[in-house]
Amino acid sequence: MADKLALQARRRARLRYQLKIKSGGRPRLSVFRSGKHIYAQVIDDGQGRTLAAASSLEKPMREGLKTGADKDAATAVGKLVAERALAAGVSKVVFDRGPYLYHGRVKALAEAAREGGLSF
Repeated sequence: MADKLALQARRRARLRYQLKIKSGGRPRLSVFRSGKHIYAQVIDDGQGRTLAAASSLEKPMREGLKTGADKDAATAVGKLVAERALAAGVSKVVFDRGPYLYHGRVKALAEAAREGGLSF
């Protein structure tokens, strides 16, 4: 198990390093997925602040979704985080997928955020 976690940490660090170089000062849309829920937040690394956040744990989401761990939940979270980011004045971000592959729930969240008005 420690080897898997070490590989995830290396993958995450490598990706964050590349994002830092290529971002041009834009905030990043960070994704975390667990076995039961999915979370997304727009982070300004220059100031160290979270500008917008959404998760499948929020009460309206829990009531409207069957589970927080499927593509429908990821799509709803992506739309909500895009709406909140636009309200905070952020329209351009870089996508930080973390140690996860761009597939499944992560891809569904990213596409919903794009449809919601974020560009990356």
